[in-house]
Amino acid sequence: MCIGLTTLNQTKKNPSKTRNNGLTQLVVVCMSSRYIRCEVMVNCHGLCMLGARVSMLSFKDPELVARFQHFCGVEGTFPDAPKAPESGVSEPDRPGLRKRVQQGAQSSDAGVGNGAAGDGPTPQVNGMLGDDTTGPDSSSAAAADSETTIAKPLRRNSLTGDTGQEFLIHNKFLFYLFTFGTELGNEMFFIIFFPFVLWNIDALVSRRLIVVWAWNLFVGQSTKDMIRWSRPASPPVVKVEVFYNSEYSMPSTHAMTGTALPFCLFMLTYGRWQYPFLLGFCVALSWSVLVCVSRVYMGMHSVLEVITGFLYTLLILAFFQPILGKIDNYYMMGSYAPLMIVISHVGFGLVAFSLDSWSTSRGDTAQALGTGAGAALASHVNYQLGLQLDPPLSSLPLTLPSLSVSLVLRSMLRFFIGVAVLLVTRMIMKAVTIPFLCRLFGLPMDDVRRARQQMKVELPYRYIVYSVVGFSCACFVPLLFKILGLA
Repeated sequence: MCIGLTTLNQTKKNPSKTRNNGLTQLVVVCMSSRYIRCEVMVNCHGLCMLGARVSMLSFKDPELVARFQHFCGVEGTFPDAPKAPESGVSEPDRPGLRKRVQQGAQSSDAGVGNGAAGDGPTPQVNGMLGDDTTGPDSSSAAAADSETTIAKPLRRNSLTGDTGQEFLIHNKFLFYLFTFGTELGNEMFFIIFFPFVLWNIDALVSRRLIVVWAWNLFVGQSTKDMIRWSRPASPPVVKVEVFYNSEYSMPSTHAMTGTALPFCLFMLTYGRWQYPFLLGFCVALSWSVLVCVSRVYMGMHSVLEVITGFLYTLLILAFFQPILGKIDNYYMMGSYAPLMIVISHVGFGLVAFSLDSWSTSRGDTAQALGTGAGAALASHVNYQLGLQLDPPLSSLPLTLPSLSVSLVLRSMLRFFIGVAVLLVTRMIMKAVTIPFLCRLFGLPMDDVRRARQQMKVELPYRYIVYSVVGFSCACFVPLLFKILGLA
């Protein structure tokens, strides 16, 4: 303001002489104000970036996971000697962890709840152990309460040797609820879910679900091996599950599959089947939230990794939504579809296997791609043989049939016979494939764990076994139902 008045007075005294100076000062004032505005904008942007970074670090903080576990009634039995890392710091990225596992050694984090195999005197049966289990003094005192149970991680990984460490469960309902939630992202659930939808509900929906599931899991596991974030530090986090402890953790692939399946199922069935929109959306959201929260409860992921997995999957679903029908139609009708199916699924599997050293994530990726390849080949064979009988568009939307005893019995009979066939097929293929590959590559057959950690064994083993399982699920088993009169 003062600068403007000075310029005005000088202009009145000597207009010709001060005109240029006045203009210059006005330009300087304007440039100064713009500079100040730009500086303020830069500072605001910097503060926003700093705030976002602080928020990310807080969501990644293992202490946040530990507090949530404590709130849900999970208590660790950590020894007193090791000190917990500082708040906000996860376990350092340890490429050597995979190298140690590859050499057949157990996790070196002995004495902490990070899935170490040597924490107890002898390996015990996974799951709830009961109140009579011997343990640290604090554990025994707490176990005296009827509501407290000493437990071990639910599943032992035979390839890594991790068995985990004891922990205390003060809320059994939440333990079983989140155990169920995390199982919604494991192999056995997929063996049950996809066939049931394929054989009893809608073959088209099941085919397209398998496509999204396979590629979603491939993207998630590959992203893990590129980002290479380690699991939340233990302590303070209690490892309720150790099966996937040797994998990287960003993003959560359980959260990704737990989001992809229900929302893709909702996306494919709404409008094709008659049911209320709100019902379908609430079921999909509840399914997804249960799986996501269960991964934090299990101590496998930070809150940031779960949120990232959820949002990552929404982007993947947005990508697949307009092209999923075209992919399915090409798999069925394309002249070169079998060749493209094999090349794409095997090629991307090789890419995933080359991203990092051995871990269970590589096998899961190959398993998903192998299953997807087998199901896609089966859909092509079914269409060429006239066995793919999707309902005509004129019959849409479909209505749920009224429940009857005969309908339930036939559905259950199809399901149990079909799953039994798939499990027997998988067992036979496993028993045949691994010895064959060991002989082919000159590897000793007395150490299956070491053999399966070789890419030349693990990749073809997973592809052969699960492509046969996927093909049997979509082609052979429905053919068997026709023979038995159960179609």
